[in-house]
Amino acid sequence: MVPNVPSIQPNPLMSFMRQPKIYIRLPSGGEFWPAGSLTISETGEYPVFSMTAKDELMLKIPDAVMNGQAVVDVIQHCMPNIKNAWMLPNIDLDVILIAIRIATYGEKMTTPIEIEGVEEMEYSVDLRTVMDSLMSSIVWDATVPINDNITVFVKPMNYKQISESSVSTFETQKMLQLANNTTLNEEDKLRAFKESFSKLTEITIGIVEKSIFRIDSSEGTTDNPKHIREFIENADKEIFNTIQKHLDNLKDINSIKPIRVTVTEDMRSKGINSDYVEIPLVFDPATFFV
Repeated sequence: MVPNVPSIQPNPLMSFMRQPKIYIRLPSGGEFWPAGSLTISETGEYPVFSMTAKDELMLKIPDAVMNGQAVVDVIQHCMPNIKNAWMLPNIDLDVILIAIRIATYGEKMTTPIEIEGVEEMEYSVDLRTVMDSLMSSIVWDATVPINDNITVFVKPMNYKQISESSVSTFETQKMLQLANNTTLNEEDKLRAFKESFSKLTEITIGIVEKSIFRIDSSEGTTDNPKHIREFIENADKEIFNTIQKHLDNLKDINSIKPIRVTVTEDMRSKGINSDYVEIPLVFDPATFFV
């Protein structure tokens, strides 16, 4: 006798659940993503869903935002092609966050105009324009020629590395402030400052190390992280400075630029006397989705 197996009924509410709101291309083009962290789209476009109430609540938990877990969970929930958001290269991060906000709240975002001595006012930013501008301006030059014998190749840091560096920097700066504001004696203060500055130096060197994925030299090529770390920690400072300067230039090129806004008569009446104002845009997950 065949057992009575209950049939699986489809959810009648399925058509009322989230659907993709927009589709985006990734500035990286899918490069720099480790295997298994991204389901590559055949068209190069990726669906973006709006946030749910659960996603919004996740972004209101300070610790989860601080350590990056909330952002990772929200990205993976809103972009199902992304299987491991910890591994996303940082050149994709701003575009992804803007896309999720557009999918959730629409293309307009109000941001304050802060000018000293001027009455507080707000400006409506078109996020679609910001995202399109960012997409067209992002470039990644992986090659850092050092001299005739050495060439270094760099990649964008992933979100996990960025989060770890940010948390370490925050904790170290907090230690510095604590040491400066306590009644420690001078010897203990000096020790605390020395330890803090040493940690900040390690963070800076670590960022450069993690950004290098290969080094070609007249003696051979290596992509071994241990060999790369040993080289960076023992290379002449000119070599380190050359690599760091290259990374700083890429960061500047690929960052979101302030919006230049023509001053209106209403803005003049509130105390702005110039022809243009620049409005900086900061996409901090802790405030961006509030």
